Amino acid sequence: MQETYSKLLKGNKADDHIQKLAQIPNRKFHEFIEDSIKLCQPDNIYIVTDSDEDAAYVREMSIKNGEEKALKTKGHTIHFDGMNDQGRDREVTKYLVPKTDSLSKALNQIEREEGLTEVRGLLKGSMKGRTMIVRFLSLGPAGSAFSIPCVQATDSWYVAHAESLLYRTAYEPFRKLAEDANCFRFLHSAGKLDKNMVSVDENNKRIYIDYTKDWVYSVNTQYAGNTVGLKKLALRLAIRQADTQGWLAEHMFLAGIFGPNGRKTYFGGAFPSACGKTSTAMLPGEKIMGDDIAYFRNINGQFRAVNAESGIFGIIQNVTSKDDPAIWEVLNKPEEVIFSNILINDGKPYWLGMGTEPPDKGVNFSGEWVKGKKDSQGNEIPLAHKNARYAVTLKALTNCDSELDNPQGVELSGIMYGGRDAKSYVPVQQAFDWAHGIVAYGASLETETTFAIVGKEGIPEINLMSIQDFVAIPLGKYIQNNLDFVKGIKNPPLIFGVNYFLRDSQGKFVNGVRDKHVWIKWMELRVHNEVDAIIAPTGMIPKYEDLAKLFKQVLNKEYTKEDYVSQFTIRVPENLAKIDRIVKFHHENVSGAPSVLFDVLEKQRSRLEQLQKEKGKYVSPFEL
Repeated sequence: MQETYSKLLKGNKADDHIQKLAQIPNRKFHEFIEDSIKLCQPDNIYIVTDSDEDAAYVREMSIKNGEEKALKTKGHTIHFDGMNDQGRDREVTKYLVPKTDSLSKALNQIEREEGLTEVRGLLKGSMKGRTMIVRFLSLGPAGSAFSIPCVQATDSWYVAHAESLLYRTAYEPFRKLAEDANCFRFLHSAGKLDKNMVSVDENNKRIYIDYTKDWVYSVNTQYAGNTVGLKKLALRLAIRQADTQGWLAEHMFLAGIFGPNGRKTYFGGAFPSACGKTSTAMLPGEKIMGDDIAYFRNINGQFRAVNAESGIFGIIQNVTSKDDPAIWEVLNKPEEVIFSNILINDGKPYWLGMGTEPPDKGVNFSGEWVKGKKDSQGNEIPLAHKNARYAVTLKALTNCDSELDNPQGVELSGIMYGGRDAKSYVPVQQAFDWAHGIVAYGASLETETTFAIVGKEGIPEINLMSIQDFVAIPLGKYIQNNLDFVKGIKNPPLIFGVNYFLRDSQGKFVNGVRDKHVWIKWMELRVHNEVDAIIAPTGMIPKYEDLAKLFKQVLNKEYTKEDYVSQFTIRVPENLAKIDRIVKFHHENVSGAPSVLFDVLEKQRSRLEQLQKEKGKYVSPFEL
């Protein structure tokens, strides 16, 4: 094996790294690396082990080659993506589907051989004159029942550096990996770069997922959501593996929420990007265990969960010292942080909505920037991108949960689903049972597209369980897997629907930004059956007196009956229209949708129609 790699790399000075490669016994790993070297033709190879020295070298190289620049605060760096490479790109992210297979029509796909020819053609020779960086990483705590071994080969030191912050290293576990064991494999090249080390061949950006081999290709892009394979690209592969093995891979945060007498209860939550997921996971005074991807398993009859990651790649817009104190603290102290696509002035970072007066000039993703600068279409360029990000390790946060690396995970007691629903669902409600929650809140999750996705904003759409883009199995089967998972679970989590974006008739939000903390505290009490609830057609809603008490305790805020009526009035016509849209979506896009899904929705329709018949179209919670 050493001789093979030496020949492929043409006798360069990578002998010690070739020796590190040779210590890996896994056959699928070597198949991947050998193919990647032949295809991309790097001049050199660098094997990143689990050592602090290797991590430091990766960071040093990301600055030395210009993909990142050091800022004034020790450990802080800035990375810029291209003008049109600022988010997950749906259009060019496709599943490679064999002719003998089929996926749901809602998923973006291309015939496998055609797609392989295209993306491998773009990758051919893409690393000439560069170093191939090879990273060994683990999704989930290494060595646990939850862990999935992963390898990423990239020519971007920035991508490799981001992985240092976001994932657990696994070179030593790979040295013990069985010869025939499976691993996820990710190949990435930034492609042609300009003088600022930014990918420029945007018309040939491609992110293709070969789920038949657990292999992902990414080329001509640097944005982490398109390039760091262990993020959403791995989620697509993990969902398929979970399907065959009987567990769940979910697009959810994990948080420990404190109740009376210091009790800690764990919740998961699924929200599309820019819908409040990270801010909910980071509520002040609570504990964060993860903000993006969770794995669920039945461990001895318990619903156990782990964070697949160990860091945060979070949206920075509107992060302020008042609303996000834990995030604000880590972004302003000398810890390792990678900022991306914000404004830099005099070595200091500025982003949209940070609560301080920004400068009128600096450097951002467009290059030298002054207020009023316009792009080629005549649109004004903001000081920072709406989807600008920060990458930090979770352990840098003072509120990081102590159970982050527990190989057994934590027992989950509650799950919430939330999107951007301006017209129908109330801010918080509890499902009648597991099936009702999975269907009415999860499979019915409706939201508006945001800046986190390349394309138009503000378009209403169904985003099933906030995971629809990533489901590489039939969507109907995915829903059924969720419905079936709690069989054999002694105490399944309660399911809640949340909606921070409900508006009144004048278009004004009925929720305050910090109100979510009250909804979470109410959920914690419901899990322990310590407050009652009112039965509404779409779920169980809080009582006014309980919320008034919690608003005072949590936010030191008076909560009026007018607030309660504005937030929890049941809007029957809007909810009936919502059901129509959801049913239509599932009939048209979800192959094999379970019959229980339509049964649950029709029962909800009947309850709404009965309420309208008895009390009218808009019903105050005091009338229920």
